[in-house]
Amino acid sequence: MGEKSGLKRNHILECARQVFAEKGFRDVTMQDIVLACDISRGGLYLHFTRVDEIFAEVMKMDQESGDDGGALSLPEQSTPTDILALFMKEQKKEILRKKNSLSVAVYEYYFYLSSKQIKIPAKENILKQQFETGVLILENLIRDGLVTGEFYCEDPRGMASNIMYTLEGLKVTARTLGISEALVDKELVYIVQNIVFEE
Repeated sequence: MGEKSGLKRNHILECARQVFAEKGFRDVTMQDIVLACDISRGGLYLHFTRVDEIFAEVMKMDQESGDDGGALSLPEQSTPTDILALFMKEQKKEILRKKNSLSVAVYEYYFYLSSKQIKIPAKENILKQQFETGVLILENLIRDGLVTGEFYCEDPRGMASNIMYTLEGLKVTARTLGISEALVDKELVYIVQNIVFEE
């Protein structure tokens, strides 16, 4: 792909990302993306032929750019408790994030694939990868906290999975039913209290 073509493709993906963040996945049409990009329909079709194809590329672009709310900036001497607190703070931001979030579009996309009985290989399923990465990070963090005596847990892998299911449920609830910051705080404190020794 030439440099000019690559730049045009990236422009399409960046504009499409904004459309998906505003409208979700289900309601977006190729015409919406044409209008957002300010290009001709033929110009769009040179690069993409379907909305789901564009969205899959937008998700890959987000993953590669690290725009998933998971980047933690930690002091060098951070304890497992410090890291868990920062992880929960980042999760809270993502749960309550309303602007520029693709979460509704992501859920709609995977429901769409499921309804069409389209199977995605596990290594290409970004939602599954993000979930499993979260479980692995939490499992290792819990194990570190067990070594330092800060945490107690009989099944680090099971607890990590349980935490990720809870966080995912809070994200869905925030997007579908709405949720207050106070309720998110209460749920996150409950998670932490289940593994952190009280001083």
